[in-house]
Amino acid sequence: MNLIDLVEEKQIKEDVGSFNVGDAVKVHVVIREGGKERIQVFRGDVISKKGSGPSATFTVRKMSFGIGVERIFPLHSKMIKNIETVRKGKVRRAKLYYLRKLRGKAARIKEAR
Repeated sequence: MNLIDLVEEKQIKEDVGSFNVGDAVKVHVVIREGGKERIQVFRGDVISKKGSGPSATFTVRKMSFGIGVERIFPLHSKMIKNIETVRKGKVRRAKLYYLRKLRGKAARIKEAR
């Protein structure tokens, strides 16, 4: 093992929840405002997962007052306290970027049984 692998091994979280593209998730994120910290929940659908190791990221999309909001989270970040799967989605793609063009009922993801 080289030095880079040793440093990266310490940064990887072991308790990351299992979720896939298409799942509806709640991401509990630590927000720092001044000297205070609070936890804010970002709920939406996972539209992509990228990378491996400590640089892995996932993108969550939600609709907020009729406007699509996407946020990219580092999977092993210390700012993420918990990733909770709300429901499993049934999709046939690895990236769901086509959801950006859809509105209303057309943008729904079927639930896996």
